[in-house]
Amino acid sequence: VQLVESGGGLVQAGGSRRLSCAVSGSTFSINAMGWYRQAPGKQRELVAIIKGGDTNSNYADSVKGRFTMSRDNVKNTVDLQMNSLKAEDTAVYYCYAQRVTATIPKQYYNYWGQGTQVTVSS
Repeated sequence: VQLVESGGGLVQAGGSRRLSCAVSGSTFSINAMGWYRQAPGKQRELVAIIKGGDTNSNYADSVKGRFTMSRDNVKNTVDLQMNSLKAEDTAVYYCYAQRVTATIPKQYYNYWGQGTQVTVSS
């Protein structure tokens, strides 16, 4: 599984930005997909994720109501629409995917994109 993010950049506080993640490889075995972010000096944290057969995404409390993740299974993309951006949203954003094997027991593999920088100026 390969993940390539795009869409990062500089945006003013209160503005919007859309990140996109192109997914390729063994997409049929993907169990979960989402977005994480890492701000300078901080640990990587979950932003949004959708797992297995779930139809709804789960969001970090800090982004609920402002960020929306969407998945296009035809285009094999996962987008993150970010609205009402705040300075504290400044971070490198990483696309994430988890692949699960059909073996018994199941094996799980995590994949990450290279990251895309989002900087929100106040």
